[in-house]
Amino acid sequence: MNKHILIVEDDAEIRSVLADVLQTQYRVSEAGSGAALKKALAGAETPDVVMLDLNLGDADGMDLLPHIKRRWPETQVIVLTGNATIEAAVEATKRGAFHFITKPFEFGNLQVTVERALEHKNLRAEATALREALTSGGGASPIFHSPAMHAVLRTIERVAPSDVPILITGESGTGKEVIADLVHALSPRSKNKMIKINCAALPRELIESELFGSVKGAYTGAHADREGLFRQAEGGTLLLDEISEMPIDTQSKLLRVLQDQEVRPVGGKTSYKTNCRIIASTNRRPEEAIKDGKLREDLYYRISAISVHLPPLRERQDDIMPLAHAFLKRFAAQANREIRGFRPDAMDRLTAFDWPGNVRQLQNEIQRAVLLCEGSEISAADLSISNVKTAGVAGEEADSSFTLLEGVERNAIIQMLKETGGNKLEAAKRLGIGRQTLYNKIKAYGIEV
Repeated sequence: MNKHILIVEDDAEIRSVLADVLQTQYRVSEAGSGAALKKALAGAETPDVVMLDLNLGDADGMDLLPHIKRRWPETQVIVLTGNATIEAAVEATKRGAFHFITKPFEFGNLQVTVERALEHKNLRAEATALREALTSGGGASPIFHSPAMHAVLRTIERVAPSDVPILITGESGTGKEVIADLVHALSPRSKNKMIKINCAALPRELIESELFGSVKGAYTGAHADREGLFRQAEGGTLLLDEISEMPIDTQSKLLRVLQDQEVRPVGGKTSYKTNCRIIASTNRRPEEAIKDGKLREDLYYRISAISVHLPPLRERQDDIMPLAHAFLKRFAAQANREIRGFRPDAMDRLTAFDWPGNVRQLQNEIQRAVLLCEGSEISAADLSISNVKTAGVAGEEADSSFTLLEGVERNAIIQMLKETGGNKLEAAKRLGIGRQTLYNKIKAYGIEV
């Protein structure tokens, strides 16, 4: 309930219905006009998601979009409109919208979109925080202490100066975007742009025009030529994040572009030479994505000339305390707290934990500890994590190594999964938590689905 959704809609009835649906899971506020939105922009609170109607009575929502993104850069904007065109959808995406929904809409799909927007916001925050934490003194040298990450860094240093495509794999939160940034920074292309696209965030109908561009008249509402990301990244680097979530038919067109080094805009008759380095990333295992039909095998071989796997945090314990100290320094400064470090019992607990949520979970844990700590050092009592490993625990009953509260939560999740026939999305809704939160808890508690 701590997630904040701001609904900007001039139709009071639609606004009220949206609020009724969303306030069961989120904290909701409303703005009935462009003027009310501008008042909210001047306030101190930052919403997690803004649901923005394009046709406000006193303002054009499209014109307000850049103001929202400038004032609240991490806020995800979901555009609502009753007069949808692909042109408007593309323009909204260009101006920073996360997603584009047409009226009338299905409330189930709406809730899924809000959840995806919140997950995307978390991923962006994680990437930003991880980049800061892995940077020493503002330079480009990451704080990698574990042998596994030193091996990754050595590989990056060797291959960055070339133009070969790189595929980065690893669980969510392991730092894939950070590694992509390092590749670009260490390459001769660093003086040019690095363009990033999240293949899971864009609607199916937009991704091709975003990647390849489009020409005037290519589809209804296409009133002007549009430059795609391939051409925007000319001379630089293009990161295709979560590539296994890209539609299969788009993957085949992408493969042709990579083979021919030419891109043809949607609806165009002329192809243009392209010169950008491709970096792709996925949190799926490539072999499983291929088997499940999520990733074309021929595209996989094209983008994985060099494959870099980032191990989860539980497999590189030497990185835990350097990251924890970096997070502590940042959050203590933000909270204006003088906290020097960690007591031995806290360090023991941090290094013994398995971190199913990887660096994002570590970041949240340290932020919480900074706020709750009453002394000059963080102790084990300030931490919410268990002092035992969570991996490998299975079965119907809560293991004795869990706290009473954890055991109750674990049993509640098991029971809800039984009631929903293993449907995780439905179980998460009934439990009142996000889907990714449920996935993390299933993994943390060793629940077999």
